[in-house]
Amino acid sequence: MNRELIVRSSSDAVDFALLKEGKLTELHKEEDNNDFSVGDIFLAKVRKPVTGLNAAFVNVGYEKDAFLHYHDLGPQLSTMLKFIRQVSSGRLKEYSLKNFPTEKDIDKHGVITDVIKANQSLLVQIVKEPISTKGPRISSELSLAGRYLVMVPFSDRVSVSQKIASREEKDRLKRLVKSIKPKGFGVIIRTVAEGKKVAELDKDLENLLAKWSAMCKKLYKAPTPSKVLTELNRASSILRDVFNDSYTGIHVDNETLYNQIKDYVLEIAPEKESIVKLYQSQVPIFEKFGIERQIKTSFGRTASMSKGAYLIIEHTEALHVIDVNSGNRSNKAKNQEDTALEVNLLAASEIARQLRLRDMGGIIVVDFIDMVKAPHRRKLFDHLRDEMKDDRAKHKILPPSKFGLIQITRQRVRPEMNIKTTEENPNGTGQEVEAPIVLIDKINADLQKLLKGPKANNGITLNIHPFIAAYITKGFPSMRSKWFMEHKKWIKIQPRDAYTYLEYRFKDKDGKTIY
Repeated sequence: MNRELIVRSSSDAVDFALLKEGKLTELHKEEDNNDFSVGDIFLAKVRKPVTGLNAAFVNVGYEKDAFLHYHDLGPQLSTMLKFIRQVSSGRLKEYSLKNFPTEKDIDKHGVITDVIKANQSLLVQIVKEPISTKGPRISSELSLAGRYLVMVPFSDRVSVSQKIASREEKDRLKRLVKSIKPKGFGVIIRTVAEGKKVAELDKDLENLLAKWSAMCKKLYKAPTPSKVLTELNRASSILRDVFNDSYTGIHVDNETLYNQIKDYVLEIAPEKESIVKLYQSQVPIFEKFGIERQIKTSFGRTASMSKGAYLIIEHTEALHVIDVNSGNRSNKAKNQEDTALEVNLLAASEIARQLRLRDMGGIIVVDFIDMVKAPHRRKLFDHLRDEMKDDRAKHKILPPSKFGLIQITRQRVRPEMNIKTTEENPNGTGQEVEAPIVLIDKINADLQKLLKGPKANNGITLNIHPFIAAYITKGFPSMRSKWFMEHKKWIKIQPRDAYTYLEYRFKDKDGKTIY
């Protein structure tokens, strides 16, 4: 399976597109002004503990205070607070934790005011970026993520990713990590560590310890609030989390970024260094790989699928609602139940892609086409779970309700990717219309339906605005020539001055509108 990462750089942001067999599955944007990314660690100051919420509001330097719940404090909070006091004052200059005395764990069901006070300094990590009117969500149970391991200070626990199925492999990895793990640090073994040797794990651990020491050096006389550890840039963090042997290409259009990514790949997978390529064509990189067109057709209220089916995606403050529609699809060879199953399975694959692409989080309710047979509902549920296996965000899928609804919860740690797909109407009215690039896809889809039906025998004429008519008929091979080669039928193009840019009609040889 071909997987490619396409990286586009501009003056104020870097865009990352993940392609699976040429189809856009994830889109990320790294902006220069994002100072509160997931994984960043701050030396912050408690503004106000609130007993009613069993939480505290913490100043991390954002316009809105960050939210820290009691359950996110971590059991070894007392040890961490003692460590911060000693390092900040300069009394402690050895950061390995192997000789640092641990305090008693805080009460699992305790009260926030018993353990932290106003104006107290503590280390916190961003676990959820500012979204809408809310400030960041933070945790004082820190974790430093590497390629194969995640290191957890003030802990001694070793755990293994649930996605590693083999019991023998889990035991092997646990045994290896316990032999190299420094005292005072817990370790979570990531899925990509499967099959790795102790030397690779040890190197990853050494890098994380170096990162921890560099962070601790910044604590001495540091002002509050201040950022003491920055998460990797988005390019490196994406590669760290998703890169594997199935990647066949990483294409970058900026030389500086190309060198950074090449160096990082050389460090984590030297045998894959050759797949990192500098893109130097005059054609914009997103246009060359067909990403621009996919963005226009994949975002927005309606998401089209093959054979006329489509999704309607609505957003509210509390949840997202997705409605599955079969369109004007007709399938005479099968009964209604089989057609519903076919459309639903198609929709499940597209929904899994849409959730990742838009990074939709919270509660998602999907209204699939009603199916009577229980085995069909089970097949749909299993298929949706399989399609979402590649989703890195934590999620849970409930079986279909008696109304045919499937509910999904998906972790949301950063604002949803929202791209405007409408454009200003060229007629100057100030209205917003669908992007013209989508028009050709719609014409293609409608034409395919017509050519399969009986009306195609009466000849087809496409009435359309002169500009669009020129686009369809000019060049070699023109779009109309491609239609002829594919369908063995000649489509007559009739320009109409009275039509708007995005208006079109299919007519038969007698001039009657057939679509």
